Amino acid sequence: MKFSALAKVVCVAALLCHPCTAGAQSAPLPSTIPIFPLEVTMLFPGVSRPLHIFEPRYREMIADALKGDRIIGMATLKPGYEASYAGRPPVYDIGCAGLITEVEELPGGRFNIVLRGVIKFRIAGENDTRSYRLATVTELPEVINEADGVALAKVRERLEVLITKGSTSTVSPGTTDEELVNMVSQYLPMTYAQRQELLELPSVLLRAKTLVQLIESESKEKLTVSTGTPVWRR
Repeated sequence: MKFSALAKVVCVAALLCHPCTAGAQSAPLPSTIPIFPLEVTMLFPGVSRPLHIFEPRYREMIADALKGDRIIGMATLKPGYEASYAGRPPVYDIGCAGLITEVEELPGGRFNIVLRGVIKFRIAGENDTRSYRLATVTELPEVINEADGVALAKVRERLEVLITKGSTSTVSPGTTDEELVNMVSQYLPMTYAQRQELLELPSVLLRAKTLVQLIESESKEKLTVSTGTPVWRR
């Protein structure tokens, strides 16, 4: 990983991480939301992501969301999804709900949207009343107490040093600790499994500590044993 390139990625991501304006989600997450499953974990709370929507069932999903609360849930497909992609292959239980903050309707019913992460959720069940997937969900808020906030600020300092190493780029001073951690989690090059694991961690503090370990490990030689377990050595 080249940290100068990573810093540029984070800076670009920061441009998308603008505060929510009118229509921002303030009420509790609806108990049933549409689910947009992809092979990659795409969204973290407080971070925005541009998406191009072209499949017919998901064009219908966006059109319906725009008529309602503009909320959709991003979920990650489990390995082996290719065999039944056109159907409803299994997804990981934990995903992130997002608010459509920008939309461009394109010819043929396609959409370009910007989706801003709102809150994590756990899928309790699904129904098939639409061409796209609908899921019953429960919220998974990430609450930071005072002690965790102090610890997070210290870890953020280390994380910021790591992602800007070898670059003249800097992180905007207006970026909160939570935004920075989740931006790096969303855009840092890593495996699909690692990104999903970061999303599933129960707190931003744990996510920040894991990111620091992950980035620092990139400077060490990576070995893989026969079980597939990564082993690190200096």
